[in-house]
Amino acid sequence: MGFFEKLKQGLSKTASSISSVFTASELDDEFYDDLEERLILADLGMQTTEEAMEKLRALVRERHIKTVEEAKLALREVLEGMMDVGAVTLDLSTKPSVILVIGVNGVG
Repeated sequence: MGFFEKLKQGLSKTASSISSVFTASELDDEFYDDLEERLILADLGMQTTEEAMEKLRALVRERHIKTVEEAKLALREVLEGMMDVGAVTLDLSTKPSVILVIGVNGVG
């Protein structure tokens, strides 16, 4: 199996795991606990997961979100907002320079 096939397989497992949370019938503590667990298991990291969950809960309260589907869209908005760091340029003027490359577990 090639690199891209492994990457695709790893990402689809992660997406499937997180998507399964959104089959819940209501937004209760169990929903939030399950979502938090899935995000941590998806290697989002503890601090990032906690921040995302705080922002999601605040958005749900602020917008009076009642359905799981609306919460899914809100989570997407939260995560996209957390990834938007603006225009970042690669500064290689310092020596030595370090470039961190990350990927999905199991892809090589």
